Amino acid sequence: MVARLLLRAWPRVAAGGPGAPRRPLSAGSGPGQYLQRSIVPTMHYQDSLPRLPVPKLEDTIRRYLSAQKPLLDDGQFRKTEEFCKNFENGIGQELHNQLVAQDKQNKHTSYISGPWFDMYLTARDPIVLNFNPFMAFNPDPKSEYNDQLTRATNMTVSAVRFLKTLRDGLLEPEVFHLNPAKSDTDTFKKLIRFVPSSLSWYGAYLVNAYPLDMSQYFRLFNSTRLPRPSRDELFTDNKARHLLVLRKGHFYVFDVLDQNGNIVSASEIQAHLKYILSDNSPAPEFPLAYLPSENRDIWAALRQKLESGGNEETLRKVDSAVFCLCLDDFPIKDLVHLSHTMLHGDGTNRWYDKSFNLIIAKDGTAAVHFEHAWGDGVAVLRFFNEVFKDSTQAPAITPQSQPASTDSSAAVQKLNFKLNDAIKTGIIAAKEKFDATMKTLTVDCIQFQRGGKEFLKQQKLSPDSVAQLAFQMAFLRQYGQTVATYESCSTAAFKHGRTETIRPASVFTKRCSEAFVREASKHSAAELKQMMAECSKYHGQLTREAAMGQGFDRHLFALRYLAAAQGIALPELYLDPAYGQINHNILSTSTLTSPAVNIGGFAPVVPDGFGVGYAVHDNWIGCNVSSYTSRNAREFLQCVHKALEDMFDAMEGKSVRT
Repeated sequence: MVARLLLRAWPRVAAGGPGAPRRPLSAGSGPGQYLQRSIVPTMHYQDSLPRLPVPKLEDTIRRYLSAQKPLLDDGQFRKTEEFCKNFENGIGQELHNQLVAQDKQNKHTSYISGPWFDMYLTARDPIVLNFNPFMAFNPDPKSEYNDQLTRATNMTVSAVRFLKTLRDGLLEPEVFHLNPAKSDTDTFKKLIRFVPSSLSWYGAYLVNAYPLDMSQYFRLFNSTRLPRPSRDELFTDNKARHLLVLRKGHFYVFDVLDQNGNIVSASEIQAHLKYILSDNSPAPEFPLAYLPSENRDIWAALRQKLESGGNEETLRKVDSAVFCLCLDDFPIKDLVHLSHTMLHGDGTNRWYDKSFNLIIAKDGTAAVHFEHAWGDGVAVLRFFNEVFKDSTQAPAITPQSQPASTDSSAAVQKLNFKLNDAIKTGIIAAKEKFDATMKTLTVDCIQFQRGGKEFLKQQKLSPDSVAQLAFQMAFLRQYGQTVATYESCSTAAFKHGRTETIRPASVFTKRCSEAFVREASKHSAAELKQMMAECSKYHGQLTREAAMGQGFDRHLFALRYLAAAQGIALPELYLDPAYGQINHNILSTSTLTSPAVNIGGFAPVVPDGFGVGYAVHDNWIGCNVSSYTSRNAREFLQCVHKALEDMFDAMEGKSVRT
């Protein structure tokens, strides 16, 4: 499977991510057409964003070897060193020089943007589980607002308010404020809006504010990934005004924007959703929604058959819809059920190709499930946070609100697809594969209650490094080895930045893990804590480097992509088994913390791996792990819990039991 990007807003260090200070909604927000009215235009900083640097080749090789060190024995490492030396002094240097020259000629973008889109769009694996993650909302604090119809109406209105605010340039630019008292003020905003866009980033930088790339935001709405032979296509039609609603495998559309581009009244949206929820039609015999869960080439061929069979216009309505709202007919039982429902569901009531699906269960539990080729966590999380805040603090309707007296049977169109025998056979095959795959997926979660961010910062330890160290210790305890580990980090500080990889498995985490797991009795609590501090310091360095575009993964990926594009034989470095091993990410991890997020998750990126979604909150640590049948998620989580207990014991000066 292709290594994939995972949810992650900008990391802790210089980051506008989930843990960053959130801006207040601007004056004038509330029920109406807009979420906020920013005095600084949304894309004001875009033209002057710094460009993603191409790292020096010698730095990339040094970082690559450091990441390989804990994974290889001495003999393997010496071979990999030799491959690296030959690469750096030969074909690697030539490719690097070409990449730098190419980058200088394409100043409008980043060196990784094109290859990264290609990586996603040429992948033929099904996008469900292999790529699409989810984030689940916390419940509305006012319990009566969690009624399915009320919450679906409020979230739909808030989502369309976000769309209008974004398109009219009134959405606050995405900025990380290192000193909000100086930069996140009306005085600064009134000044910076008069600075030309070509210089505005520098003005923000002077007051320790870091604007983030917002080039992905336009794909949030009216967008779909279209299956095509060999390489998919991203499609956006921002003129379309309708919402796509899925319920019991049926497709419905109705306008949420009027002909003037204004939001249809909330009571009308409520009436239309109530009408859909009252449709008693049995589920379709051949649910079309299974098809986007297929291998992309198979789906592309079936899609062509659908189009030639008289469904072109109907599919266009699906593709161009503002977004996909999925109304499920059952309540959520627990966090494990929540993860399965939002990550994949039963295959009948999602359109996995849409830029995002807003899913609302019978009890009002809500989540966003999103396609990953078009963008990363920064854009999705901003949308997620704003929709939660607006729908809970400025809801469009109340539980007592009455739907409009309107003819929903005329306003709501139920889409009908013409299915021939080939399509029906394709749906049956897709369902069989889907059901078989889902049976192999296990999800489990824990909440560690002894402490979180506040306690760890008092101990002068990076909360993220402690979580990552727990995963290293857990895997060592369960399987007796250190393996390739991936932590995603956004490079949205740069124009058209995507992500870089933090490699949390290091010689420091290996030494510390072995001390805790295999020889705890030989070390005092102070010695163990000192090892944890070394891990924390090194993890902080890796995080800063990745956030500044100074990792090694994307650079090596771009050089390999360039060699392939020029028909050059694959350099030896990439044929080294160690390169394959470090890119077989058995531990694929991603962190997410936000007042709006209940839980997030994704599947493993390799068949024998774990998908580890986690969050370090102020006073507790949450972890949501997925695995296929070759691994045991529950046992892994038990080992994570033991690792955290041991580390907290050491921090509190207690002896650690092996």
